[in-house]
Amino acid sequence: METTAVRRPPACLLTIWGATRLTLLLLVFGVLRFPGPDVTADVFVIYRGWYEGLRAGAFPVDDVTWQYPPAAALAILSPAVLPFLPYASAFFVLAFLADLAVLVPLLHTGLHPGRSLRGAWTWVAGVPLLGPTVYARYDVMVTAVAVAALAAGVRRPRTMGALTGLAALLKGWPVLLLAGAVRRRAWGAAAVTALALCAAFALAVPGAFAFLAFQRDRGVEVESVAGLALHVARRLGWRGEVLFRYGSLEFAGPYTGLVSEVALGLTALACGWLLLWRLTARRLAPHTLAEAAFTAVLLFTVTSRVISPQYLVWLIGLAAVCLCSGAGRMTVPAALVVAAAAVTGLEFPACFADVVASTPFGVALMFWRNGLLVAAALTAAVRLWRSTAPGAAPLAQTARTGEPAVSS
Repeated sequence: METTAVRRPPACLLTIWGATRLTLLLLVFGVLRFPGPDVTADVFVIYRGWYEGLRAGAFPVDDVTWQYPPAAALAILSPAVLPFLPYASAFFVLAFLADLAVLVPLLHTGLHPGRSLRGAWTWVAGVPLLGPTVYARYDVMVTAVAVAALAAGVRRPRTMGALTGLAALLKGWPVLLLAGAVRRRAWGAAAVTALALCAAFALAVPGAFAFLAFQRDRGVEVESVAGLALHVARRLGWRGEVLFRYGSLEFAGPYTGLVSEVALGLTALACGWLLLWRLTARRLAPHTLAEAAFTAVLLFTVTSRVISPQYLVWLIGLAAVCLCSGAGRMTVPAALVVAAAAVTGLEFPACFADVVASTPFGVALMFWRNGLLVAAALTAAVRLWRSTAPGAAPLAQTARTGEPAVSS
Protein backbone atom coordinates (compact mmCIF):
# COMPACT_ATOMS: atom_id res chain seq x y z
CA MET A 1 0.00 0.00 0.00
CA GLU A 2 2.84 2.41 0.87
CA THR A 3 4.70 1.64 -2.37
CA THR A 4 1.57 2.21 -4.44
CA ALA A 5 0.92 5.53 -2.72
CA VAL A 6 4.41 6.68 -3.61
CA ARG A 7 4.21 5.62 -7.24
CA ARG A 8 0.84 7.06 -8.21
CA PRO A 9 1.73 10.80 -7.99
CA PRO A 10 4.78 10.48 -10.30
CA ALA A 11 2.68 8.71 -12.96
CA CYS A 12 0.16 11.54 -12.96
CA LEU A 13 2.91 14.12 -12.76
CA LEU A 14 4.83 12.65 -15.70
CA THR A 15 1.67 12.44 -17.78
CA ILE A 16 0.97 16.13 -17.23
CA TRP A 17 4.61 17.00 -17.85
CA GLY A 18 4.56 15.07 -21.12
CA ALA A 19 1.32 16.67 -22.29
CA THR A 20 2.36 20.23 -21.45
CA ARG A 21 5.86 19.84 -22.90
CA LEU A 22 4.50 18.31 -26.09
CA THR A 23 2.31 21.38 -26.38
CA LEU A 24 5.32 23.65 -25.91
CA LEU A 25 7.19 21.76 -28.63
CA LEU A 26 4.24 22.05 -31.00
CA LEU A 27 4.17 25.78 -30.32
CA VAL A 28 7.86 26.43 -31.01
CA PHE A 29 7.82 24.18 -34.08
CA GLY A 30 4.91 26.20 -35.44
CA VAL A 31 2.34 23.39 -35.45
CA LEU A 32 0.22 25.34 -32.97
CA ARG A 33 -0.11 29.11 -32.91
CA PHE A 34 0.31 31.19 -29.76
CA PRO A 35 -1.27 34.67 -29.65
CA GLY A 36 1.05 37.61 -30.23
CA PRO A 37 4.36 37.96 -32.07
CA ASP A 38 6.51 34.93 -32.82
CA VAL A 39 8.89 34.45 -29.89
CA THR A 40 11.04 31.92 -31.78
CA ALA A 41 12.53 34.64 -34.01
CA ASP A 42 15.38 35.04 -31.52
CA VAL A 43 16.46 31.46 -32.19
CA PHE A 44 16.02 31.57 -35.96
CA VAL A 45 17.69 34.96 -36.42
CA ILE A 46 19.72 36.18 -33.43
CA TYR A 47 20.96 32.89 -31.95
CA ARG A 48 21.67 31.48 -35.40
CA GLY A 49 23.67 34.59 -36.31
CA TRP A 50 25.70 34.33 -33.11
CA TYR A 51 26.21 30.63 -33.81
CA GLU A 52 27.80 31.33 -37.16
CA GLY A 53 30.08 33.99 -35.71
CA LEU A 54 31.15 31.83 -32.78
CA ARG A 55 31.90 28.93 -35.09
CA ALA A 56 34.14 31.30 -37.02
CA GLY A 57 36.03 31.99 -33.80
CA ALA A 58 34.80 35.35 -32.49
CA PHE A 59 32.24 36.73 -30.09
CA PRO A 60 29.67 39.13 -31.59
CA VAL A 61 31.44 42.22 -30.23
CA ASP A 62 29.65 44.54 -32.64
CA ASP A 63 26.19 43.34 -31.61
CA VAL A 64 24.89 45.19 -28.54
CA THR A 65 22.26 42.49 -28.02
CA TRP A 66 25.08 40.14 -26.94
CA GLN A 67 25.03 40.79 -23.18
CA TYR A 68 26.00 37.44 -21.77
CA PRO A 69 29.08 36.03 -20.04
CA PRO A 70 31.46 34.06 -22.28
CA ALA A 71 30.18 30.57 -21.41
CA ALA A 72 26.86 31.53 -23.00
CA ALA A 73 28.66 30.60 -26.20
CA LEU A 74 28.33 26.97 -25.11
CA ALA A 75 24.53 27.26 -25.05
CA ILE A 76 24.44 29.03 -28.41
CA LEU A 77 26.76 26.41 -29.95
CA SER A 78 24.98 23.44 -28.31
CA PRO A 79 22.75 22.63 -31.33
CA ALA A 80 25.94 21.44 -33.04
CA VAL A 81 25.59 18.20 -31.03
CA LEU A 82 22.54 17.41 -33.19
CA PRO A 83 24.01 18.03 -36.66
CA PHE A 84 21.22 16.08 -38.37
CA LEU A 85 18.70 18.79 -37.37
CA PRO A 86 18.41 22.41 -38.49
CA TYR A 87 19.78 24.87 -35.92
CA ALA A 88 16.43 26.02 -34.50
CA SER A 89 14.99 22.51 -34.34
CA ALA A 90 18.07 21.25 -32.51
CA PHE A 91 17.86 24.16 -30.07
CA PHE A 92 14.21 23.43 -29.25
CA VAL A 93 14.98 19.74 -28.65
CA LEU A 94 17.87 20.63 -26.32
CA ALA A 95 15.64 23.08 -24.42
CA PHE A 96 13.13 20.27 -23.98
CA LEU A 97 15.89 17.97 -22.65
CA ALA A 98 17.04 20.71 -20.26
CA ASP A 99 13.46 20.94 -18.99
CA LEU A 100 13.59 17.20 -18.31
CA ALA A 101 16.99 17.60 -16.63
CA VAL A 102 15.40 19.98 -14.13
CA LEU A 103 12.50 17.63 -13.43
CA VAL A 104 14.59 14.52 -12.73
CA PRO A 105 16.29 15.65 -9.47
CA LEU A 106 13.09 17.28 -8.27
CA LEU A 107 11.15 14.07 -8.83
CA HIS A 108 13.92 11.90 -7.38
CA THR A 109 13.99 13.99 -4.23
CA GLY A 110 10.23 14.07 -3.85
CA LEU A 111 10.07 10.28 -3.70
CA HIS A 112 12.34 10.10 -0.67
CA PRO A 113 10.79 9.68 2.79
CA GLY A 114 10.27 13.00 4.50
CA ARG A 115 10.48 14.87 1.18
CA SER A 116 7.78 16.43 -0.93
CA LEU A 117 6.68 16.23 -4.56
CA ARG A 118 5.54 19.85 -4.34
CA GLY A 119 8.79 20.91 -5.97
CA ALA A 120 8.29 18.68 -9.00
CA TRP A 121 4.67 19.79 -9.29
CA THR A 122 5.73 23.43 -9.15
CA TRP A 123 8.08 22.92 -12.09
CA VAL A 124 5.56 20.85 -14.07
CA ALA A 125 2.71 23.32 -13.57
CA GLY A 126 4.64 26.60 -13.52
CA VAL A 127 6.78 26.38 -16.65
CA PRO A 128 4.00 25.98 -19.28
CA LEU A 129 2.32 29.12 -17.94
CA LEU A 130 5.07 31.07 -19.70
CA GLY A 131 4.17 29.64 -23.10
CA PRO A 132 6.65 28.99 -25.93
CA THR A 133 9.14 31.54 -24.56
CA VAL A 134 10.53 28.77 -22.33
CA TYR A 135 11.90 26.77 -25.26
CA ALA A 136 12.80 29.83 -27.33
CA ARG A 137 15.46 31.10 -24.91
CA TYR A 138 18.46 29.37 -23.38
CA ASP A 139 17.46 30.20 -19.80
CA VAL A 140 16.00 26.72 -19.23
CA MET A 141 19.49 25.33 -19.90
CA VAL A 142 21.01 27.65 -17.29
CA THR A 143 18.29 26.68 -14.84
CA ALA A 144 19.12 23.00 -15.36
CA VAL A 145 22.76 23.65 -14.36
CA ALA A 146 21.64 25.77 -11.38
CA VAL A 147 19.29 23.06 -10.11
CA ALA A 148 22.06 20.50 -10.55
CA ALA A 149 24.31 22.73 -8.42
CA LEU A 150 21.72 22.86 -5.65
CA ALA A 151 21.25 19.11 -6.05
CA ALA A 152 24.90 18.66 -5.10
CA GLY A 153 24.08 20.84 -2.10
CA VAL A 154 25.87 20.57 1.21
CA ARG A 155 27.01 16.99 0.64
CA ARG A 156 29.21 17.75 -2.37
CA PRO A 157 30.32 21.37 -1.96
CA ARG A 158 33.05 21.16 -4.62
CA THR A 159 30.60 19.85 -7.20
CA MET A 160 28.09 22.48 -6.17
CA GLY A 161 30.74 25.18 -6.51
CA ALA A 162 32.00 23.98 -9.88
CA LEU A 163 28.48 23.85 -11.33
CA THR A 164 27.71 27.27 -9.88
CA GLY A 165 30.85 28.69 -11.50
CA LEU A 166 29.79 27.24 -14.85
CA ALA A 167 26.21 28.48 -14.49
CA ALA A 168 27.38 31.99 -13.52
CA LEU A 169 29.51 32.11 -16.68
CA LEU A 170 26.41 31.09 -18.65
CA LYS A 171 24.20 33.92 -17.43
CA GLY A 172 25.45 35.71 -14.35
CA TRP A 173 22.56 35.28 -11.92
CA PRO A 174 23.56 31.77 -10.66
CA VAL A 175 26.43 33.33 -8.70
CA LEU A 176 23.67 34.09 -6.18
CA LEU A 177 23.37 30.36 -5.50
CA LEU A 178 26.34 30.87 -3.18
CA ALA A 179 24.42 33.27 -0.93
CA GLY A 180 23.68 30.49 1.56
CA ALA A 181 26.80 28.36 1.01
CA VAL A 182 28.79 27.83 4.21
CA ARG A 183 31.56 25.56 2.93
CA ARG A 184 34.72 27.27 1.70
CA ARG A 185 35.15 24.42 -0.74
CA ALA A 186 32.01 25.50 -2.57
CA TRP A 187 33.24 29.08 -2.92
CA GLY A 188 36.71 27.92 -3.89
CA ALA A 189 35.47 25.51 -6.55
CA ALA A 190 33.18 28.19 -7.98
CA ALA A 191 36.03 30.70 -8.18
CA VAL A 192 38.45 28.22 -9.75
CA THR A 193 35.89 27.07 -12.33
CA ALA A 194 34.87 30.61 -13.25
CA LEU A 195 38.46 31.84 -13.53
CA ALA A 196 39.49 28.83 -15.60
CA LEU A 197 36.59 29.32 -18.00
CA CYS A 198 37.25 33.06 -18.26
CA ALA A 199 40.91 32.43 -19.05
CA ALA A 200 40.07 29.77 -21.61
CA PHE A 201 37.58 31.96 -23.44
CA ALA A 202 39.80 35.04 -23.27
CA LEU A 203 42.69 33.14 -24.83
CA ALA A 204 40.66 31.17 -27.38
CA VAL A 205 38.02 33.61 -28.63
CA PRO A 206 38.38 37.40 -29.10
CA GLY A 207 35.86 39.69 -27.43
CA ALA A 208 34.89 37.41 -24.55
CA PHE A 209 34.18 40.33 -22.21
CA ALA A 210 32.66 42.90 -24.55
CA PHE A 211 29.29 42.14 -22.94
CA LEU A 212 30.28 44.12 -19.83
CA ALA A 213 30.05 47.47 -21.61
CA PHE A 214 26.70 46.55 -23.15
CA GLN A 215 25.27 45.60 -19.75
CA ARG A 216 26.53 48.82 -18.18
CA ASP A 217 24.73 50.97 -20.75
CA ARG A 218 21.34 49.31 -20.50
CA GLY A 219 18.31 51.43 -19.61
CA VAL A 220 14.94 50.83 -17.95
CA GLU A 221 13.05 48.07 -19.73
CA VAL A 222 9.28 48.32 -20.07
CA GLU A 223 8.59 45.16 -18.04
CA SER A 224 10.75 46.03 -15.06
CA VAL A 225 9.52 47.16 -11.65
CA ALA A 226 11.36 50.45 -12.15
CA GLY A 227 9.55 50.85 -15.47
CA LEU A 228 6.21 51.04 -13.65
CA ALA A 229 7.00 54.61 -12.60
CA LEU A 230 7.54 55.58 -16.23
CA HIS A 231 4.39 53.76 -17.34
CA VAL A 232 2.39 55.80 -14.84
CA ALA A 233 4.19 59.01 -15.85
CA ARG A 234 3.39 58.26 -19.47
CA ARG A 235 -0.30 57.95 -18.63
CA LEU A 236 -0.07 61.35 -16.90
CA GLY A 237 1.47 63.10 -19.89
CA TRP A 238 5.19 62.34 -19.74
CA ARG A 239 6.58 62.67 -23.25
CA GLY A 240 9.03 59.81 -23.19
CA GLU A 241 9.06 57.00 -25.73
CA VAL A 242 9.93 53.33 -26.02
CA LEU A 243 12.91 52.34 -28.16
CA PHE A 244 14.48 48.98 -29.05
CA ARG A 245 17.96 49.08 -27.53
CA TYR A 246 20.35 46.44 -26.24
CA GLY A 247 18.01 43.65 -27.20
CA SER A 248 14.94 44.90 -25.35
CA LEU A 249 12.37 47.67 -25.42
CA GLU A 250 13.46 50.48 -23.10
CA PHE A 251 12.08 53.81 -22.04
CA ALA A 252 13.85 56.89 -23.41
CA GLY A 253 13.30 60.47 -22.40
CA PRO A 254 13.49 62.81 -19.39
CA TYR A 255 14.14 61.25 -15.98
CA THR A 256 14.90 57.78 -17.33
CA GLY A 257 18.48 58.16 -16.13
CA LEU A 258 17.25 58.99 -12.63
CA VAL A 259 14.92 55.97 -12.58
CA SER A 260 17.80 53.78 -13.73
CA GLU A 261 20.04 55.10 -10.95
CA VAL A 262 17.33 54.46 -8.36
CA ALA A 263 17.03 50.86 -9.60
CA LEU A 264 20.80 50.41 -9.32
CA GLY A 265 20.66 51.87 -5.81
CA LEU A 266 17.96 49.38 -4.82
CA THR A 267 20.10 46.56 -6.19
CA ALA A 268 22.96 47.79 -4.01
CA LEU A 269 20.61 47.83 -1.00
CA ALA A 270 19.53 44.26 -1.79
CA CYS A 271 23.19 43.25 -1.90
CA GLY A 272 23.76 44.95 1.45
CA TRP A 273 20.77 43.18 2.99
CA LEU A 274 22.04 39.81 1.79
CA LEU A 275 25.47 40.51 3.25
CA LEU A 276 23.91 41.57 6.57
CA TRP A 277 21.75 38.43 6.60
CA ARG A 278 24.76 36.23 5.91
CA LEU A 279 26.79 37.82 8.70
CA THR A 280 24.01 37.53 11.28
CA ALA A 281 22.41 34.18 10.31
CA ARG A 282 23.11 31.45 12.85
CA ARG A 283 20.65 28.60 12.25
CA LEU A 284 21.54 27.37 8.77
CA ALA A 285 19.79 24.14 7.82
CA PRO A 286 20.59 22.22 4.62
CA HIS A 287 17.47 23.61 2.93
CA THR A 288 18.67 27.15 3.71
CA LEU A 289 21.05 26.85 0.74
CA ALA A 290 18.17 26.77 -1.75
CA GLU A 291 16.03 29.25 0.17
CA ALA A 292 18.83 31.81 0.29
CA ALA A 293 19.44 31.39 -3.44
CA PHE A 294 15.73 31.79 -4.20
CA THR A 295 15.50 34.91 -2.05
CA ALA A 296 18.65 36.45 -3.53
CA VAL A 297 17.53 35.94 -7.12
CA LEU A 298 14.07 37.33 -6.29
CA LEU A 299 15.60 40.47 -4.76
CA PHE A 300 17.91 41.07 -7.68
CA THR A 301 15.11 40.41 -10.17
CA VAL A 302 12.72 42.97 -8.72
CA THR A 303 15.45 45.62 -8.40
CA SER A 304 16.86 45.00 -11.89
CA ARG A 305 16.40 47.51 -14.71
CA VAL A 306 15.25 44.59 -16.86
CA ILE A 307 12.77 41.79 -16.21
CA SER A 308 12.42 39.62 -19.30
CA PRO A 309 9.70 36.91 -19.33
CA GLN A 310 12.31 34.14 -19.30
CA TYR A 311 13.56 35.33 -15.90
CA LEU A 312 10.53 33.55 -14.45
CA VAL A 313 12.06 30.23 -15.54
CA TRP A 314 14.89 30.76 -13.05
CA LEU A 315 12.52 31.67 -10.26
CA ILE A 316 10.22 28.70 -10.86
CA GLY A 317 13.21 26.36 -10.84
CA LEU A 318 14.58 27.74 -7.57
CA ALA A 319 11.12 27.79 -5.99
CA ALA A 320 10.71 24.14 -6.95
CA VAL A 321 13.97 23.21 -5.21
CA CYS A 322 12.82 25.00 -2.06
CA LEU A 323 9.52 23.12 -2.00
CA CYS A 324 11.25 19.73 -2.13
CA SER A 325 12.06 20.15 1.55
CA GLY A 326 9.33 19.45 4.05
CA ALA A 327 11.02 21.83 6.51
CA GLY A 328 11.20 24.82 4.18
CA ARG A 329 9.25 28.06 4.55
CA MET A 330 9.01 29.27 0.95
CA THR A 331 5.53 27.97 0.06
CA VAL A 332 3.92 31.41 -0.14
CA PRO A 333 6.73 33.08 -2.14
CA ALA A 334 6.75 30.09 -4.51
CA ALA A 335 2.99 30.37 -5.03
CA LEU A 336 3.37 34.09 -5.75
CA VAL A 337 6.05 33.34 -8.35
CA VAL A 338 3.82 30.81 -10.09
CA ALA A 339 1.00 33.37 -10.10
CA ALA A 340 3.41 35.91 -11.57
CA ALA A 341 4.30 33.38 -14.27
CA ALA A 342 0.63 33.09 -15.21
CA VAL A 343 0.37 36.87 -15.62
CA THR A 344 3.66 36.90 -17.55
CA GLY A 345 2.29 34.32 -20.00
CA LEU A 346 -0.61 36.66 -20.67
CA GLU A 347 1.57 39.76 -20.83
CA PHE A 348 4.15 38.33 -23.25
CA PRO A 349 3.73 37.79 -26.07
CA ALA A 350 -0.08 37.96 -26.25
CA CYS A 351 -0.58 41.45 -24.79
CA PHE A 352 2.90 42.88 -25.17
CA ALA A 353 1.68 45.63 -27.50
CA ASP A 354 -0.44 46.98 -24.64
CA VAL A 355 2.58 47.02 -22.35
CA VAL A 356 4.74 48.82 -24.90
CA ALA A 357 2.01 51.40 -25.50
CA SER A 358 1.33 51.84 -21.76
CA THR A 359 -2.38 51.28 -22.25
CA PRO A 360 -4.48 50.98 -19.06
CA PHE A 361 -4.65 47.22 -19.56
CA GLY A 362 -0.92 46.92 -20.20
CA VAL A 363 -0.06 48.99 -17.12
CA ALA A 364 -2.48 46.92 -15.04
CA LEU A 365 -0.76 43.72 -16.19
CA MET A 366 2.60 45.12 -15.15
CA PHE A 367 1.26 46.16 -11.77
CA TRP A 368 -0.12 42.67 -11.18
CA ARG A 369 2.94 40.76 -12.40
CA ASN A 370 5.54 42.98 -10.75
CA GLY A 371 3.43 43.37 -7.62
CA LEU A 372 3.38 39.59 -7.23
CA LEU A 373 7.16 39.42 -7.68
CA VAL A 374 7.80 42.19 -5.17
CA ALA A 375 5.47 40.49 -2.68
CA ALA A 376 7.31 37.20 -3.25
CA ALA A 377 10.70 38.86 -2.72
CA LEU A 378 9.70 40.62 0.48
CA THR A 379 7.94 37.55 1.89
CA ALA A 380 10.92 35.33 1.07
CA ALA A 381 13.34 37.80 2.67
CA VAL A 382 11.31 38.01 5.89
CA ARG A 383 10.94 34.24 6.13
CA LEU A 384 14.61 33.62 5.41
CA TRP A 385 15.63 36.11 8.09
CA ARG A 386 13.24 34.76 10.70
CA SER A 387 14.14 31.13 10.09
CA THR A 388 17.89 31.71 10.46
CA ALA A 389 18.06 34.44 13.10
CA PRO A 390 19.88 33.65 16.35
CA GLY A 391 16.59 33.54 18.27
CA ALA A 392 14.75 31.37 15.74
CA ALA A 393 12.93 28.27 16.91
CA PRO A 394 14.85 24.98 16.61
CA LEU A 395 14.81 23.64 13.09
CA ALA A 396 13.23 20.41 11.97
CA GLN A 397 14.91 17.03 11.86
CA THR A 398 16.35 17.75 8.41
CA ALA A 399 18.61 20.37 9.96
CA ARG A 400 20.25 17.60 12.03
CA THR A 401 20.51 14.92 9.37
CA GLY A 402 22.69 16.85 6.95
CA GLU A 403 20.39 16.05 4.03
CA PRO A 404 20.65 18.36 1.02
CA ALA A 405 17.63 20.24 -0.24
CA VAL A 406 17.67 18.18 -3.43
CA SER A 407 19.28 14.81 -3.98
CA SER A 408 20.84 13.96 -7.29
